[in-house]
Amino acid sequence: MNIAVYGGSGFVGKNLIQSRLINAEVQVISLRNTSWKEAAGWADIMINLVGKAHDHKGTATEKDYSFANVELVKEIFDTFIKSDARLLIHVSSIAAVEEFESEEPLKEDSICNPVSLYGKTKRQAEEWLLAQMLPENKKVIILRPPMIHGPGDKGNLGLLYKIISKGLPYPLASFDNSRSFLSIDNFNFFISEIIKNENKIKTGIYHICDDEPVSTKDIITIIKKVTNKKTINLSVPKIFIQGLAKTGDVLPLPINTKRLKKMTGSLLVSNEKIKNTLKITDLPVSAKQGLEKTIKSFS
Repeated sequence: MNIAVYGGSGFVGKNLIQSRLINAEVQVISLRNTSWKEAAGWADIMINLVGKAHDHKGTATEKDYSFANVELVKEIFDTFIKSDARLLIHVSSIAAVEEFESEEPLKEDSICNPVSLYGKTKRQAEEWLLAQMLPENKKVIILRPPMIHGPGDKGNLGLLYKIISKGLPYPLASFDNSRSFLSIDNFNFFISEIIKNENKIKTGIYHICDDEPVSTKDIITIIKKVTNKKTINLSVPKIFIQGLAKTGDVLPLPINTKRLKKMTGSLLVSNEKIKNTLKITDLPVSAKQGLEKTIKSFS
């Protein structure tokens, strides 16, 4: 079996390839190579990890997001159709449905309410893919993960780690939340199971996440355990923190409104559909085990 991975040089791609969960010949396809469309003609399966997510400098435009998250998807799909590959796994994002808060677990048929350019363009790509006619011998699987974390991750977990590892008090204890995450080990497992059981799964959208949601307080506890720090949790009034976050929207502060929502809001995701489809009972690691592994990698 031959697998072509688009976007394999990023955090997720590197971990997927290094995991060796896929018993196959794997080749990373760089879209910077002008002949990339010809490079994957030999593949049986294509995995698309290409996309633009974070804009730390605040300079990305709608055109930038549209190109990376929509136009390149169309080109990769066109390459898929013209090739002998039978399966295209496209990694989208739960942001195509909801980005900040959901008290009820999000399912594949939940109403989509993307807010950011990232979420909107991810949803546009999904809609375009689902509207395409497929030959009988080809399938397109669209995966929607929440935040994926693991060794090499540079997301919001790193910010929490910096606060706690320095012995600084955690100021957001007044917020109580519950969020779904996806450890890189479980992401790799889902990819492996899809490939092993491609005959069981139909073209469509599937949510992938850890089995158990965790709270920010749970993450703080894990960080304290890993770093052996006995920092204080401060219940600073929510209204003060929210005001500070609004200030961070215009000034270069460590926290802003978007980051606060991601750190303190509840966002639940259901992985029931894909687990039932592939007859999966248990994932390789629990949510807390995955977080502990990620946090240990920061040190």
